[in-house]
Amino acid sequence: MGVRGLQGFVGSTCPHICTVVNFKELAEQHRNKYPGCTPTIVVDAMCCLRYWYTPQSWICGGQWREYFSALQDFVKTFTAVGIKLIFFFDGMVEQDKRDEWVKRRLKNNREISRIFHYIKSRKEQPGRNMFFIPSGLAIFTRFALKTLGQETLCSLQEADYEVASYGLQNNCLGILGEDTDYLIYDTCPYFSISELCLESLDTVMLCREKLCESLDISLADLPLLACLLGNDIIPEGMFESFRYKCLSSYTSVKENFDKKGNIILAVADHISKVLRLHQGEKKLEDMLPLGPNKALFYKGVASYLLPGQKSPWFFQKPKGLITLDKEVGSISSDPESKQEVPMCTDPESKQGVPVCTDPESKQGIPMCTDPESKQEVPVCTDPESRQGVPVCMDPESKQRIPVSTDLDSKPGVPVCVDPDSKEGFPLCTHPESKQGVPVYTHPESKQGDPMCTHAEINQKSPLGADPEFKLEAGVCTNPEIKKEDLVTMEPEVKLQVTMVSDPEILKVARAHHVQAESYLVYNIMSSGEIECSNTLEDALDQALPSQAFVYRPVRQRVYSLLLGGGQDGASPCPAVKEWFVYSGNPLRHPDLVRPLQMNVPGGTPNLKLLWLNQDPGLQVRRVDALLGCFDLSSSREELQAVEDPWKALCCLLIYLFVQVDTLCLEDLHAFIAQALCLQGKSTVQLVDLQLDYIDPRAVQLGSLLVRGLTTLILVNSACGFPWRTSDFMPWNVFDGKLFHQKYLQSEKGYTVEALVEQNRSRLTKFHALKAVVCKACVKENRRIVSRQHWRSPQPGRWGRQGSGSHRTSSGYSRAGHGPHWRDQGPVLLKQGNPNDLTGQSLKLLQRCPGLKPVPPRGTGPWWRHQSLEVVEIDSMSLTIGEDTHPPPGPSSEFLTVVVWDGPASIRQQACGRVRGGSG
Repeated sequence: MGVRGLQGFVGSTCPHICTVVNFKELAEQHRNKYPGCTPTIVVDAMCCLRYWYTPQSWICGGQWREYFSALQDFVKTFTAVGIKLIFFFDGMVEQDKRDEWVKRRLKNNREISRIFHYIKSRKEQPGRNMFFIPSGLAIFTRFALKTLGQETLCSLQEADYEVASYGLQNNCLGILGEDTDYLIYDTCPYFSISELCLESLDTVMLCREKLCESLDISLADLPLLACLLGNDIIPEGMFESFRYKCLSSYTSVKENFDKKGNIILAVADHISKVLRLHQGEKKLEDMLPLGPNKALFYKGVASYLLPGQKSPWFFQKPKGLITLDKEVGSISSDPESKQEVPMCTDPESKQGVPVCTDPESKQGIPMCTDPESKQEVPVCTDPESRQGVPVCMDPESKQRIPVSTDLDSKPGVPVCVDPDSKEGFPLCTHPESKQGVPVYTHPESKQGDPMCTHAEINQKSPLGADPEFKLEAGVCTNPEIKKEDLVTMEPEVKLQVTMVSDPEILKVARAHHVQAESYLVYNIMSSGEIECSNTLEDALDQALPSQAFVYRPVRQRVYSLLLGGGQDGASPCPAVKEWFVYSGNPLRHPDLVRPLQMNVPGGTPNLKLLWLNQDPGLQVRRVDALLGCFDLSSSREELQAVEDPWKALCCLLIYLFVQVDTLCLEDLHAFIAQALCLQGKSTVQLVDLQLDYIDPRAVQLGSLLVRGLTTLILVNSACGFPWRTSDFMPWNVFDGKLFHQKYLQSEKGYTVEALVEQNRSRLTKFHALKAVVCKACVKENRRIVSRQHWRSPQPGRWGRQGSGSHRTSSGYSRAGHGPHWRDQGPVLLKQGNPNDLTGQSLKLLQRCPGLKPVPPRGTGPWWRHQSLEVVEIDSMSLTIGEDTHPPPGPSSEFLTVVVWDGPASIRQQACGRVRGGSG
């Protein structure tokens, strides 16, 4: 993360840049300097996850009770000394940083492969040097912090920019994180989370002024240095030859410094002694070997400029610059289109403001500057009319609010708020907060207290602050600008097209996103592109499908709910781009995933009904929509009878066991027993829990369930929050070590009484929850059987995604949308009466027409048999004899046998398991 080589350089070459400071003392100094203002630290939460996750066990799916307790201690420590914390999370991956994101995910895949190799060989958790954060940690941390009453925000772009911007504009005490980009931004002080001692509140402050002094450059030169060294936007190898050329001409090479340290010194020396001589006379592309990377380089430098800041390296009007109010600025560009992206300039401040770029169209969208606030305002353009969309201004709060103008009606409709300032108006807030438009929201969200800032810095309004705004203001552009001004770029400028056109719904989705109350909903509706990082899955064990495909049908139905069918359902829903990590996916391109039609009683409700209508009777519709996303409408009565907090868990277990045929009765017992026993365990008891050994299958099952809980967050927020989010927070329903213990016990044949630790109350609940899951699964033609009936602990394996053998691979559901997994197994054809099959030897003749081919896996002994013996048949269901091996494929229970009595056109079908014959 951050600037290549800079972290090591600071630690080894320039240690004086790092100063030990104490947060308690800094807070007191801040209060003395700004009386009445609360010292505030902006926390880059994504950088802190490893620091916060202190539990010793991490391999089993996460020690969530321990983790929640660690977060609570962290917050209490800062609160005790009067310091307020503002937490920022990454809300999306910017297109410019996608390649770096992919690179890290592929690296993580290799790390996970080594982890499973270690587990299989040693049956224990690897050391901390191989530590991998539990799945869903970032997502659940948001909700944990909100539960602890902390102000938690989710970014609309890369979080580091919003963190740096927030810290600067709100006069914050500093930024807490672990990213050298914060040494480059010209913002408030930067503190290291890795060096933080929570007991004393001592840490290290990295001083950018001292860095500049050591390198003999100015603060304004740091973005240029960062891009020449390489960062998340500029690949490290892009200027490798240039850096070595600087090193060869550098006369002050320090023999006691490492090579990377000398390179940084040499590049800085080149900036100060060579480039600066021609500053204001030559363009950067005339002084640096930018070549075809000029556009990307300008974009990289501009990415460090916070609102109101400018770079001395951007001084001329490059070709293709849009001029607003006849002033010029500088440029940034898109690496693929090689088109320069203009920066407009405020006539009074003369400050360059970058023009945002649509990642799809690669075309710039001009942004102008408000002459009073010195903050940029996006000038949106309608993709059809190519006309600017007005931005309105509240004369009292000075807040700019973009509005969408209907072509038929004159009044503007508010769309969203400024993504940099986080300024907004009341949207879907907590019912008890008495703020905002009456829209349905997360029932547990809490509004953060306003932050006190320096008197000279404008107060940032919390979301839901001002219910009124004016629509009189016009477009903040020069009316004399003509279309020909864009001739060197593109003939027309297009607005980034969102997947949903309704501004009111987008506004609500955006508000939930910024306040970290939802998950992926706004990403789907705005850009139609989502991602999911690595999960602890064994790439070599194909008995369990990847979580990316297990939950894909759920996501597809969510897409259908959020995106609809176009205008009035006349056009099909567009595909969503999924960047999901799974075995065999090189991540060169996203998976294009089509929405899947929902099966909801009364039809699929629209979002305005689910989100904006507070009629108590609509809660039933929200629940129906949620169950429809899981395709479990038929199980509504069973789930309705389950008390909280077990309803959400049962829903997830039913879905899992219907979807994944390799899950067995022992797995179900372990999932339910750990959830029940967790309620009676203290954090200390969970810490002291010891495991006999680590089972790789249990590791993957733990991660699979946790990813299911994150999927529940997505569905619940998409459907208008019909269920309490706390009911599927992992610290309430799942503990990795406890699940692993119950899994091992269940595998050893422990009784149910032993699994629930001889607790009669738990035993009653256990049987009740098990009955609900099993009954619902039977409705879906899924019988959950014990693994003890299997002859081998390793069932036949099926190919992963891409082979077309998984039910979820095509996104089909069982409800009339395609074949079920177990229906895609081997098919035996035999003429005769079904009741006469017992004891017969059936030849494996052919596959059933229309079913996807199943690749045989030569490692399984079952496939070596060329004939199969039907052990027993009861009516139309084949019943298995004792100790039989399951058929190959994901099905552990059924094999399809097609038989007929008479003409071949009159066929009957019987399902069951068989055992291998000898011939």
